[in-house]
Amino acid sequence: MYRLLALDIDGTLVNSRHELTEPTRAAVRAVRAAGVQVVLATGRRYSRTLPLVEPLGLDLPLITASGALIKHPADHRTLFMAQFDPVVLRAMLSHIERRGYDAILYTDSFAQGFDFHCPTRETASPELADFYLLNPEDARIHPTLMRDPPDDAFAGFVIGQRPDMLALAAELVGQWPDHLYVHVLRSPRYVGFMCEIAPAGVSKWSGVLHLASEWGIEPAEICAVGDDVNDLPMIVGAGLGVAMANSVPELKLAADRIAPCNDSDGVVEVARWILDSH
Repeated sequence: MYRLLALDIDGTLVNSRHELTEPTRAAVRAVRAAGVQVVLATGRRYSRTLPLVEPLGLDLPLITASGALIKHPADHRTLFMAQFDPVVLRAMLSHIERRGYDAILYTDSFAQGFDFHCPTRETASPELADFYLLNPEDARIHPTLMRDPPDDAFAGFVIGQRPDMLALAAELVGQWPDHLYVHVLRSPRYVGFMCEIAPAGVSKWSGVLHLASEWGIEPAEICAVGDDVNDLPMIVGAGLGVAMANSVPELKLAADRIAPCNDSDGVVEVARWILDSH
């Protein structure tokens, strides 16, 4: 019997038009009404996850930034925040700067009205310019970011073209294999590919386990659903790992089941599997 459902958002819960459909909304509410803990586990920032709480009727913590920040939407209380080794963070930023990129760093600053720090909003990168255009109010400009990052940065990313980001990810993992968790993906919201960076051991799955342990739920009692590489740890670790039909190939290979795609309300089928286990 599955007691916890962990749901990715983009490519899973919402369709390709970024919509939460009524069938999917109703299915999630039915699972919650059956007594199952429903947790959103997303790469989104906390502020961009909050709009889904009320429509889904959720009253549980949100796992955001791919597991690096867990907050409760009722009072915006922080339950977990990842932490970089300060020496590694500065060395990593120096490497990124030498490669010709600017980094974006997330901080737990929702209450202050912004989500991330950037060194400037002026950029020659079309991918970064697109990100800035779509996030006009969420930045704090930190001109010395690449040399003197904020002490409370818990995750970040570099954005660009896919081959460049894959090369950068390989370099970062090669230099700091015991200190960083790095993956490359494309958010459907942006034109560029993100090389996402977090402290080692931090993932959506570590966030799910953090909450599950408090609720006395075993990994075998967890169903996790996703579509991209940052979902891989929870798809592999959960008792039932589900990949959407629109998932990247490596996720489908690792999954226990394949659900219909997000444009076909695949989460509705997952909800049936959960409810049938009760």
